[in-house]
Amino acid sequence: MASLGPYPPTHWAASGKMNRLCNSMEPRVMDDDMLKLAVGDQGPREEAGQLAKQEGILFKDVLSLQLDFQNILRIDNLWQFENLRKLQLDNNLIERIEGLENLTHLVWLDLSFNNIEAIEGLDALVNLEDLSLFNNRITKIDSLDSLVKLQVLSLGNNQIGNMMNIIYLRRFKDLRTLSLSGNPIAEAEDYKMFICAYLPDLVYLDFRRIDDHMAKLAEMKHQYSIDELKHRENLIQARLEDEQARREELEEHKSLSAIRDESELTKLEKKIVEYSGDITELFNVLMTLEMQLVEQLEETINMFERNIIDLVGLFIENVQSLMAQCRDLENHHHEKLLEISINTLEKIAKGEFDEDLPDDVRSLFVDKDTIVNAVGASHDIHLLKIDNREDELVTRINSWCTHLVDKIHKDEIMRNRKRVKEINQYIDHMQNELDNLECSDLID
Repeated sequence: MASLGPYPPTHWAASGKMNRLCNSMEPRVMDDDMLKLAVGDQGPREEAGQLAKQEGILFKDVLSLQLDFQNILRIDNLWQFENLRKLQLDNNLIERIEGLENLTHLVWLDLSFNNIEAIEGLDALVNLEDLSLFNNRITKIDSLDSLVKLQVLSLGNNQIGNMMNIIYLRRFKDLRTLSLSGNPIAEAEDYKMFICAYLPDLVYLDFRRIDDHMAKLAEMKHQYSIDELKHRENLIQARLEDEQARREELEEHKSLSAIRDESELTKLEKKIVEYSGDITELFNVLMTLEMQLVEQLEETINMFERNIIDLVGLFIENVQSLMAQCRDLENHHHEKLLEISINTLEKIAKGEFDEDLPDDVRSLFVDKDTIVNAVGASHDIHLLKIDNREDELVTRINSWCTHLVDKIHKDEIMRNRKRVKEINQYIDHMQNELDNLECSDLID
């Protein structure tokens, strides 16, 4: 079976040229003539193949069908290909996914480079493993629920912008390869980390293998949100099971009730499902808004962090410049003090120094070595104080910057956790209210 692996299919590289070729032709309809020609051209070339071509090939026996670059506007007339395994419809003018209801054995489907705006019409493809919708106009990932065997999904170069689409893909337990490059969501700063966290079984993302280090970092960063999401998914699954049990109970009750009661129970069942769906949709909307807020705040925090680091760097440069000036002044002071001290020593030795000096100062003027050592020691102490002051200022400002940025990140993590918890509590409350309503309340 064909797979995206780490590289895109080779026919994509020639898409520009082929699209220009397609655009120069008129839209075509998938009729019997086109299908017979395609089947014949793709059949075996040897004598047996020629004989089969003369006698005709039954569509139900065809396992692979290639209809790319045909300027097809609408998928149609495929109902006889009931055993088809592979269908190639890329580089056409298809606007809607339809006409695939009988292809229940299909494993590989390529609809890339068309004009498709919505994912639909795939409910019957329960055996599909590889689906390519690359380079279309799709804005939302949905309507794939029946594709329980899906392993490869290519949705690059579309118009998908909501991160909740990633959450939707968690239901596909066999999904190992995903392409979303070229969509608005791929421009998000946390794009790869988010996908690695919420789709932990994924092996390839955008034609590159996901490394273990990235996966571990993603898991650590989004651990709390993932745990909350898993909790929510478990609750939803439990409620679905409860609703199924309730429906079975209602069915059993209906068989024992009068026609009037049967009508009311049917209405009750529909309303429960409808309201439960509304609650789930509300949860998805609230979580989407929270995820969007997380992305915006993370971008703002990162920008603030870069700016504050630049300011701290500028402050440190100013401190170092001022301390360098202090050292120059100290060195100049040392030279002048040493010169004055030696002159004073010479005057004292000649008896020309008339001023009175304190005894502790006069004791230094014994000889030249003593006074040079005393002045040098004073100079070293002053330089050490300047160095210590510079180190203290640099250390304190760096520590302040690190603490500030860490606190902002931690506060945002706590805010996000609190908000996710509030959303879950609110949704749980709404669901409990629905579960506890009396039958008469629902019917009214």
